[in-house]
This record gives sequence, C-alpha cells and structure tokens, in this order.
Amino acid sequence: MSTDSSLGQQLRKKIQLKQGMIVAGAANALAARVIQEVGFEAVYLSGAGLTNTYYGMPDLGFVGLSDLVQHTSAIRHAVNLPIIVDADTGFGNALNVLHTVKSLERAGANAIQLEDQVMPKKCGHFSGKQVITAQEMISKVKAAVDARESEDFLIIARTDARAVNGIDDAIDRAQQYSAAGADITFVEAPINIDELRRIPADIECPQIVNVVIGGKTPSLSAKEYAQMGFGMVLYANAALQGALRGMTDALQTLKNNGRLEEDPSLVATFAERQLIVQKDYFDDLDKKYSS
Repeated sequence: MSTDSSLGQQLRKKIQLKQGMIVAGAANALAARVIQEVGFEAVYLSGAGLTNTYYGMPDLGFVGLSDLVQHTSAIRHAVNLPIIVDADTGFGNALNVLHTVKSLERAGANAIQLEDQVMPKKCGHFSGKQVITAQEMISKVKAAVDARESEDFLIIARTDARAVNGIDDAIDRAQQYSAAGADITFVEAPINIDELRRIPADIECPQIVNVVIGGKTPSLSAKEYAQMGFGMVLYANAALQGALRGMTDALQTLKNNGRLEEDPSLVATFAERQLIVQKDYFDDLDKKYSS
C-alpha cells in the first residue's frame, strides 16, 4: 500500500499552524476507528500502546518493525486520517532507519517518529533511560529524509536527553535534528512549565508535547499549549487507559454479579459496536456480490 501524500500535506499544514492540534494515540485499528469517529484529525500508532495490548508487556523495546508494519497497514485500511507511527529508535543504525522508513511509508504511514535513545529503548516517562550521541541521531535523521519517497512523509525527531543531560542539551539536540532535516522535533518529558515554554520558543520548527496521563510532564489545556507555540498535543495512550478502565469495570461487574446487561455506563451497546466496525457496509457488499 502506498501513502496518500495529501494526508501528509494536511498533517504538515495543521502542525505548522502551531495551534496545539490534539492527536490521540491508538494501539490497534479498532481504537483508530473510534478516534476517527470522535472527530480527531490524525491518529498516532503508539509503540507503548502496541506493546501493552499486543504483548501484555511494558514499553521496554519489545516491539519490532514487522509489528509496526502490520498494524500500520491495518489502521490505514480502517481510517482516512493521517497516521503518525512511533518507530522507537528505528531498530538500529542509519541503515536500519532507511529500511524502517521505506517499510512504514509503503504500509500507509504519513509520518514517522524516531528517538535518540540507546536500544533497547524505554518509555519516555520511565527512569533509567540512556541516549546515543547527537551525531549518531543526526545520521539517522538524514537517512530517514533520504529514504522517504514523498516529501510529504514527515520525519519527527524525538530527544530523550532531558532526563539524561538536562533541558539545555535536549533543546540543543532538537535544534541539531531540525537542521539535519527533521520536519518536527519532540523534546520528551519536560518536567515543569518553564521548560515547556522554552521548547517552542527556542526551536524554530514545529514541536510536539507528549501528555502522558500520570507522567512527568505538566498536564495543561490544549489552549495553553497552543499559546506556548506547540504544534501538536499528543495523548498517545488516553484511549488505551480508558479502555483498560472500561474492561476492568465491566469484567469486575460480570465476576461479582454473574451477569452483565447492556448497561451504557459499563459497555458499548451491540449496535454501537457494529457501527464502529462498519457492519452495514459489509452487509451491502455481501448483497452486491451474492446477487
């Protein structure tokens, strides 16, 4: 499958406005479909969410490129939104990044996020992270730029250096990654409002703020982030955390009561479920080909 470049153009224009566009993360095609139905303008395939839901494991570098390609393709078939894919470290050196970018662009991604952690990476809001040299990451960014087929396939360069070397080094790295060709940069896990304000003020290209519910970064409104100058406000795993709470509550009720009714406060209705997966559309196709 090839990438629709018009979706990449839409994504670029929205983020360049620096008006705090909210982007929700999905761990699978069903979550992506819900994100589209609710009205979001892009979807983010979360590496952490994919690891948690697909393997039931923490975000410690267990996901591989084949996992991302499979889920990117599934999401591309499910939604008509720009897809941003969290590709962790690119799965190796600059040569691996070349292969990663080509594979994900062909699978239907419109943007790829790469980070400067040492492999195996950790969740950006975990302790004990390590980062590669800025020069090594610059080589990865350049490889990603060279590998893309469409200029509207966006390269997002994330730095995790804040937790390792401090905010000054993180901002300096982001500036270098932008100069190397990254369309967007992403300083992960700033810990206070002063650091948040510095990021879009000191770095010219559009910026992402990652709002991890319960994480290290202050949780502000999209309007406040927009006033600071962020292009994108990422809630990578809001859907996952909401689904986890919903599953727990519904199944605990079933366990306690021995039955579970179609209670909208606990479960989506049968009709809602079929609507999200487009049952009527497939029924129409069935009638068409049966006749």
